[in-house]
Amino acid sequence: MMVFARLALAGLLTLAATGMARADDPLKAKVGVLRLSSSAPVFIAQDKGYFKEAGLEIELKFFDAAQPIAVATTSGDVDFGITAFTAGLYNLAGKGALKVIGGMSRERAGYPLIGYFASNNAYAAGLKTPKDLAGKRIAVTQTGSSFHYSLGLLADKYGFKLAEVKVLPLQSLSNAAAALKGETVDAALLPVSTARKLIDDGGAKLLGWVGDETPWQLGAVFASPKTLTNRPMVTKLLGALARADREYHDVILASIKDGKAQVDDRTRPLLEIIAKYTNLPVEQVVGNCAYIDPDGKLDVKNVANQIEWLQEQGFVDKGFGVEAILAKEFVKAD
Repeated sequence: MMVFARLALAGLLTLAATGMARADDPLKAKVGVLRLSSSAPVFIAQDKGYFKEAGLEIELKFFDAAQPIAVATTSGDVDFGITAFTAGLYNLAGKGALKVIGGMSRERAGYPLIGYFASNNAYAAGLKTPKDLAGKRIAVTQTGSSFHYSLGLLADKYGFKLAEVKVLPLQSLSNAAAALKGETVDAALLPVSTARKLIDDGGAKLLGWVGDETPWQLGAVFASPKTLTNRPMVTKLLGALARADREYHDVILASIKDGKAQVDDRTRPLLEIIAKYTNLPVEQVVGNCAYIDPDGKLDVKNVANQIEWLQEQGFVDKGFGVEAILAKEFVKAD
């Protein structure tokens, strides 16, 4: 009996230890992102181990446009999406398939991110400034994308009708860049990271920056309702991102002068991380650092304006507003 009791006790202790080990195992999650500097805190948190220290095992899945990330988050192919707002994202959120849980990149003056670019032929024919885009053939990734919305804001600013512009949704950044180089469009809205090689090779001309013309809340962190039921995982992810947001803001953004981050002993390690995940050399990353709130706040008022504008254009279903798409227990409102 004594031997049996000891064996039983040993078995219970083993089970308890196994249970404790499982409880301490990292929570696994997939995060959908683009290879753009607008996701810099994600790359910093991954590379410097902030996710791991928070008790997460994160797998990054890369996409070539924002809307597919929203779809993948809804379907469960990824647990979290971190990318730009799109009409498709808002429609999914309006149906309850997604919730916004935090802010990410913003278009802001002095921080080059998305630019207006002209083909060489169109530039030679007089397309010299952003307001000259009226009536032109303009490539964007998708209808209702962040690029499309940026174009709409520009139309409102300069008093021309968006309906007068021939907007060509080419489904990906690479397709839009190829169309610009191939002269099948007059212009395109592209992230500077995508357009930089075109500019350096003389394949297109820069007309200006969206952040200088029409600042707005570009990106966000979002998740499906199923993911949100795992509150510890959501809290850990947002905590790790907040840590990276602050570091990125205080080190990289604080060094920016004339639109470029300075390269020194303090900034270089973070710039090299961004370069690694965006497949760009550091000398290009320095002119491609998106503004991100140091506390991960979301400009809720601007998001509300986006929804209203997209609904007026017929890109987003009516019947819901900004409050319906927010997970208020997680969002830090600005």
